[in-house]
Amino acid sequence: MRATQDPSKIRNIAVIAHVDHGKTTLVDGLLKQSQTFRDNQAEMKQDLIMDSGDQEKERGITITAKVTAVQRGEHRINIIDTPGHADFSGEVERTLNLADGCLLIVDAQEGPMPQTKFVLGKALAAELKPIVVINKIDKPGSRIKEVEDELADLFLELAVHEDQLHYPVYYGVGREGKAWSEFPEDPDTDADLSPIFEAIVDKVPAPKVELDKPFQMLVTALTWDNFKGKYAIGRITRGRINAGAPVALCKKAGTVQKTKVDQVFMSHGVSKFEVPEGVAGDIVQLTGIADAQIGETVADVDNPDALPVIEVEAPTLKIYLGPNTSPLKGTEGEFNTSRQIKNRLAKELEINVGLRVEDSGIGFLVSGRGELHLSVLIETMRREGYEFEVGRPQVVTIEKDGLTLEPIEEVIIEVPAEHVGTIQMEFGSRRATFKEQFTNVNGVTKLIYDIPTRALLGAKGILLTNTKGTIIMHTLAAGHQPLGQQLQQLRSGVLIAHEAGTTTPYALQNVEARGVCFVGAGVTVYGGQIIGLNTRSDDMEINVCREKQLTNMRSSSSDGVVQLTPPVVFSLEECLDFLENDELLEVTPKNLRLRKKILDHNLRKRANK
Repeated sequence: MRATQDPSKIRNIAVIAHVDHGKTTLVDGLLKQSQTFRDNQAEMKQDLIMDSGDQEKERGITITAKVTAVQRGEHRINIIDTPGHADFSGEVERTLNLADGCLLIVDAQEGPMPQTKFVLGKALAAELKPIVVINKIDKPGSRIKEVEDELADLFLELAVHEDQLHYPVYYGVGREGKAWSEFPEDPDTDADLSPIFEAIVDKVPAPKVELDKPFQMLVTALTWDNFKGKYAIGRITRGRINAGAPVALCKKAGTVQKTKVDQVFMSHGVSKFEVPEGVAGDIVQLTGIADAQIGETVADVDNPDALPVIEVEAPTLKIYLGPNTSPLKGTEGEFNTSRQIKNRLAKELEINVGLRVEDSGIGFLVSGRGELHLSVLIETMRREGYEFEVGRPQVVTIEKDGLTLEPIEEVIIEVPAEHVGTIQMEFGSRRATFKEQFTNVNGVTKLIYDIPTRALLGAKGILLTNTKGTIIMHTLAAGHQPLGQQLQQLRSGVLIAHEAGTTTPYALQNVEARGVCFVGAGVTVYGGQIIGLNTRSDDMEINVCREKQLTNMRSSSSDGVVQLTPPVVFSLEECLDFLENDELLEVTPKNLRLRKKILDHNLRKRANK
């Protein structure tokens, strides 16, 4: 890989799409077919190369935008792989200004989906040149003509100017690294991704640059390693930058801080290489600027001109996150003080532009773009050894013209026809507004609703259970509406441990007779911990540590072996969905424990009067 000094040989392109439409898989093919790796490198046999994080691999989704680069002939192609899930749309918004064009990937069967509309709207507003790739054309249910018509309608709705209505369309099977400029009669024929490479080189404009002007770069991403410290990543807007050059860091507060660039790096595949100089139009990584934050400008020391700060859409959900206050505090986590949690959240704010944090007593109110956005942060902190407690997710309201407004979302549901009634009942109880219903060629019914974000909390888990796992649900932010009435509690009451101790099989039999059990035998519990779901609407306290009283007439084995149903174990997202306003979730590296905010049963009874 080499650094080019000719900006006309640089192409910057973002890969955008709805979740699971094949973005990262297509990027894999571009990396492998550009000879970025040697034939014997492990990456040549690896899938989802750009999804490097543990949670990305486990969840099968892209969480953070990644920048890579390949060489195609004399052209250097910088590729930005973006997330497809709506909760990480802040990552999309902050990285689109790195690109001059975009590859819009659309599933040949599903067609344009909610996040397709969001990312395409942002790309067209940023004046990016679109190239459409209809992917997965080998699917049995692919419907090419209908998808092309749906795309034409979408472009007509979102285009900023008429030129954007003229876009090239390519057809591909990203999993096999194949693409065609015309729809192939047989997708099994030999092909490669050459049409996509040619489209990027020929149809994406070279960056518009001012090489002779003073250096200027907006910091769009940050990364770290143990050797060089912080890397400030961005696209050079004008001028050049050399290793060792003095620069000015234009802070968000309006101040200017003088510093120096230690080294200049560029991407190549999954690695980076050092270069003596970066030029306008290219994406570089600068070390030595320890105080750089996303959205700030690195500029020529004698001409510290700041670029506009990156603006992203406001958060829609907030959650209380504070130090653990349970009787088991400090027994399972390495970091559990308010100060340690505050420092960790401050570090997260540097790279997570969609996040907001404010003080709330001994803890903090953390606001994000959705449940998944917040749960990824919680799981990351948990794996790093933090111990804390979180409250029920709440919507972020705004005040406008004397009215309190709450966020609403458009929900698109695909489900077999036999479960349509289940969907309608559940969304009816959640005060959703029905918009549209139709059945596609595969007999799957699609329903579209508008629903307040707060009413959507917990819905997915319930619907997955009630539809036997057949539901596919997507959401898209749809603005705000006046705050509605308080929703009724849709969940039954809970079973609460009456006292601290270790659970026994004998006592857990009593729990099973009254509801669903969340803990097994031999587990340490404390008073006020939630250990099950009641069959009735009210809460009930149970002694789950009681042992059988032994006498001469009753031995430990006289009643036979106790047969217990395996306890229900919730995932992190299911725990967050389960919570009510008077409950908390205790999060440690080893356990997730549901509990009441007030642990003492006498104080809890007084508070509920």
